[in-house]
Amino acid sequence: MKEWSKEIIIEAPIEAIWDLFDGSLEKMQLMMPQVIENKPVKITEEVVGSIYRQRYKEGKRIEEYDVETLLYLDEPNEKKLKVGFILANFFDITALYELKKIDETKTQFRYTATNKVLKWYFKPFLLFAGDKVVVSFVNRVKEVAESAK
Repeated sequence: MKEWSKEIIIEAPIEAIWDLFDGSLEKMQLMMPQVIENKPVKITEEVVGSIYRQRYKEGKRIEEYDVETLLYLDEPNEKKLKVGFILANFFDITALYELKKIDETKTQFRYTATNKVLKWYFKPFLLFAGDKVVVSFVNRVKEVAESAK
């Protein structure tokens, strides 16, 4: 398994950034334009265990997978959301989004992604995988959140 993590300070209130992770397709596409569908399959009252069917377009190919909420914390000064999904029956992926309030207009955002290979013959791909996607995503969230002010 491989893990990447990136942290950044965003000039936006914690609630404004957290609002981007509310599950709506429109807000999700601001950060992840390749997601073309995000439909609830199972919604739980405590959020953990909720499942969304997501469709993702990469070039001409469309992947479909179920995203399960694994962790959910919504406190005034700290927020966390962890989701997991199996991509193309080859990779077990998790994404953890963590927000910590610095003050009324600044928030610390950390994104941690893990990727576990499910088929041995894909292991070499992870050896050369860098953090480019994680860095790009963190910068995209910062750009979206700060432009929404």
